[in-house]
This record gives sequence, C-alpha cells and structure tokens, in this order.
Amino acid sequence: MKLYILALLLVCNVQVFSQEKSQVSFVPPFDFPLTLSGNFGEIRANHFHGGLDFKTGGTVGKPVRALADGYISRIRVTHGSGYVLDVCYDNGYSTINRHLSGFTGALAERVEDLQYKEESYEVEIVPEPDEYPVKAGQQIAWSGNTGYSFGPHLHLDVFETATGDYIDPMPFFLKRIKDTTAPKAEGIMLFPQPGQGVIEGTQKNQTFPLNPTKPMEGWGVIGAGIKAYDYMDGVHNRYGVHTVILTVDGQEVFSSTVDRFSQEENRMINSWTCGQYMKSFIDPGNTLRMLKASNKNRGLVTIDEERDYRFLYTLKDAFGNTSRYRFTIRGKKQPVEPLQHRDKYFFAWNHTNFLQEPGLTLIVPRGMLYDDAALNYQVKADSGAVAFTYQLNDKPVSLHSGCELRIGLRHMPVADTTKYYVARVTPKGMYGVGGKYEDGFIKTTVRELATYTVAVDTVPPVVTPVNLQSWGRTGKVVYTIKDKATGVRSYRGTIDGKYALFGRPNMTRSQYVCELNPKRVKKGGKHIVEIVAVDGCGNETVVRDTFVW
Repeated sequence: MKLYILALLLVCNVQVFSQEKSQVSFVPPFDFPLTLSGNFGEIRANHFHGGLDFKTGGTVGKPVRALADGYISRIRVTHGSGYVLDVCYDNGYSTINRHLSGFTGALAERVEDLQYKEESYEVEIVPEPDEYPVKAGQQIAWSGNTGYSFGPHLHLDVFETATGDYIDPMPFFLKRIKDTTAPKAEGIMLFPQPGQGVIEGTQKNQTFPLNPTKPMEGWGVIGAGIKAYDYMDGVHNRYGVHTVILTVDGQEVFSSTVDRFSQEENRMINSWTCGQYMKSFIDPGNTLRMLKASNKNRGLVTIDEERDYRFLYTLKDAFGNTSRYRFTIRGKKQPVEPLQHRDKYFFAWNHTNFLQEPGLTLIVPRGMLYDDAALNYQVKADSGAVAFTYQLNDKPVSLHSGCELRIGLRHMPVADTTKYYVARVTPKGMYGVGGKYEDGFIKTTVRELATYTVAVDTVPPVVTPVNLQSWGRTGKVVYTIKDKATGVRSYRGTIDGKYALFGRPNMTRSQYVCELNPKRVKKGGKHIVEIVAVDGCGNETVVRDTFVW
C-alpha cells in the first residue's frame, strides 16, 4: 500500500495538491439518490472503516461512475475486497472502489486474461496514466457484493493523493444526502488509572447508564469514554460519530474529529477504543491525529476535591446535528492502592521489552505498545502437550504491529516440522497464527499479548462439491473448501487438465466457483474437474469429479 501511494505521488499532477477541499467537487458515484449503510471512521476490528458504503437497492450490477476527470491507476481482484478499481483524479484526490461485481469492456478482458496467464484468481494491474483516462460521470465498473461483504453495496475510499491519508468523503456529498438526525449515546465507561484512581471503590473499568440515579463517587486520576452511534433519516443503519467533545466544569478536556487517518495510524483504533466505547483520553503511545487533549494530562481528569465534577459530552455528525449528555462524578476521598506488578512482567510503552522464560521468548520493540502493560503472566502445563500454554496476559493487549514470539517444543509426536504452528488460545477455541520451526522452537509474529501454545496440524482441508448434478444446467462448478486448524493457504482447479479459474466471490461463504466459459471449456460432453487444496501446514487434498456440460 505504501509503495502504491508513493507511485501515485510520482505520477499524479502535484500542482493540484494545494486546492482546498471546498473548491473540489465530485459527481456522485451513482445516478440515483444516495443512501449509506456505513460511514467514514466506524469502529471495526483492528481498523477504522476507511470510506463510505453506498447502498445499491439490494442488487448488484449498478453502473459505478467516475467522480471527476482523471485516470484508472490500479485494477485488482482480491479475496478480501473482491473486484477493486483505483482512480487518480486531477483534483488532488484518489479513490478506491471496492466489492465490485466486475469491470467494463477491455478492462474485464484484460483482467481475465491475466488471471489465466498467472493461474490465479487474485491479480493486480498498474496501468500507465495515459492508458485509461476517465471523465466525470463516465461508467468505470459495476457495483457488486464481492469480497468480505455482507450485502450489495459500493465501498468508496477517498485519499488525499499528496499524503496518502484516508479522508472523510462525506463533505463531497453533503448536498446529495439528507440527514437531520443527531447522534445518540448508549452508555458511559469510566477508566480509573492503575495505581492512580478509583471509581465506586474499585480500580476496574466500569460502565454506567446515561442517566444514573446518583453521582458516581471517585478519587484520583480518571478517564472517561462514551458508547455512541450516529443515525440518518429514513434508514435503520447506525454509523460512527464524527465529533466528540468532553468538557468538565465548563472546560474542554478532550475532542475527537474523525476526518482523516493514515494507514500507519489504522491499528491505533485499538488504543482509542474499548470495545465500542470511544475513550476521551489519549494513551501515551497513541499518536492518532484525530484525537486532541485540551488539558495537560492527555484528557485524563484529576478528582482531588470533595465536590461534584460535572461532565458534558457533545456529539456531532458531519451535517452539524448535535446531541448532549451529562453526568457527575462526586469527589470522595478514599484510598487508592498502588499498582501491584512483578517487575519482570512490566512492559513500559516507551521501551523495548524482552520476556525470556523456559520455552518462550518474546520481543516487543519500542513503539509497539500504546501504554504500560503490567502482565498477568502464567504458564499452563499439560504433560501430553507438545508445548506449554503461555498466558502473556489474561486480557489481550493490542500491539501496533507484529512482534516476534518463539515457543519451544516439549514433544514431537510428528517428525515433519512443517506440521507445527503457534495457536492462539481463546474461550471459543484455538486458531492458528502461523509459525516456522527453528532450532526446537516455533517462531511467529503476534499482534496481541494474549495466550498462545503450539499445536500440530496433519489434517488436510475438506473439499466438497456443491450440487454437482446442477453444474451442467447452471454453468457453474461450485466447491466448498474448509480447514479448521491453519486455514486454506492455496487452491488450484483444472477442467480436463487445463487451468480453470475458481474464485471465492464472497468471503462470508466458503464457496469457490468457476463460471464455465465456452472459450475456455469445450461445451457438449463429459468433463473432469480436479481441485487441489493446501492448508497452512502443507497438508493437501485432491478431489476429482465428473460432470456433463
């Protein structure tokens, strides 16, 4: 992604970067009224929602239009985003159109030819700027439901080409969308700082209703957070909140304005949020630019007088619709127990941290933690297990990027070292996080300080034909490919010994589909299809079936 943005900087007309957003206009991506199923900056797992989701009336195949004059800068097919088209505009902005059902004309043919040449569903083309110029309003693709999509829609990312930042596309479409509904809050969360504050007699984070019957009692250093969503006229979807302002006793202490972020900042959402609650303070290792602390303590509030502290939240959406919520913390002097921790298991956010234990090494470089972490480290032994189970912390601690973890093998019931992998242990079960054998250890990278062990995978993927009898009638060959342990690493299909293009059109289902094409498969007879599927540990399944088409 970073290399692609750099390439855009070199080829786009840099003279337009100084234009103000207010001077730039976009035509809408569709020729029908615009409604949204998702907005910019919504809280998602490990990332912000990077654009707007436009509804397409529950159907696919709507013409998608260029927003301005420019050129097509990248064409992709991916499992995660489906059919994807990038456009660089002459006005200093670039877009990514995701979850498309297909491309138009020569683009569609070029993509399919490349898929067969590379024998891969996932392909990428980066054309020259003069290959595919576009004009405002010109059709560039068809809307769809491909990739990781839960219903037909167009996901539109808008970037500032000069910086590569994701920016909120909403200002370009405000005049085309009606909204008079203000954001609504659902709850408050208070965060007594470890060893420094207490709420209602405890240092644990606590949630409270919006209208408590009495003030919460607290002392020391406290952080606040709010769970809230925005809503729009005439639809039942809920959206992220554009602006949150917190004042205490009439003085602003914190604000968040969800208007832009960089790819480097994306995982910082794990620092700003606690579940669906947005914190109104900034962890020391969080440099997310959309957050601003107006006091000298990162937005944290010090309760050090026996009086009422009056908190006021102001929530705004991109249209200016505003709501307000109030609550009170009553200062009550009470003991604040110092933070209890073992020095060996205390990770400082601004240091490089090492943990070396029998059978385990962990390296967390500086810049990976957003705040100090006093780990609740434990080792769980099972005499029959291939490795100990290591609880780095009882509650997962998010890391900014992958950090090296090595777990030693105690037993090797399988001689083939490629069959071992590091597994994350959760209350819902285990799932693989990869790994490679090295000097008696399985080494991988992890993005959370959680609970891990080593497991063995010798079971190949399960490949199952779906409605084989109907393939000849529908012109579609369909299989499911599933693997419980380490996931499907690769797959390849052939028909009559020649490569066949199987894709996974929607990631919410495990179906792999080949649409039969007379140009690729001779029509009018019996055919043999073969699927080879390989999982993360190299276990392979080969399935063959015959059908008439």
